[in-house]
Amino acid sequence: MILIANFLIASGKIIHIILMIYVWIVIIHAILSWFQGHYSPFLYRLRVILYYLTEPVLRSFRKIIPPAKMGGIDLSPMIVILFILFVDSFLVKSMILYGQQLLSQQTLSL
Repeated sequence: MILIANFLIASGKIIHIILMIYVWIVIIHAILSWFQGHYSPFLYRLRVILYYLTEPVLRSFRKIIPPAKMGGIDLSPMIVILFILFVDSFLVKSMILYGQQLLSQQTLSL
């Protein structure tokens, strides 16, 4: 049971880190989309990488709330970030807390 508890805690922490990195990727992608006129090779490559990392997720949220209905403002990055924070707060923290509860029950029974 200790192995399962430690696995849940470790997995939850890794998923949390991955989700937070993805939140920052979405934020950087949204900020760079405001500056279309700058064409340095580094920024171009960075935009292409960020586009391929974020576009599949953003596209699915754009189907739900198209930018045309919001006066041309694309709210999909904000919705994706809120969704990621919800998943992190609800599922990942529940996973970690369940693992900690398993550990505490195991130490009480010893």
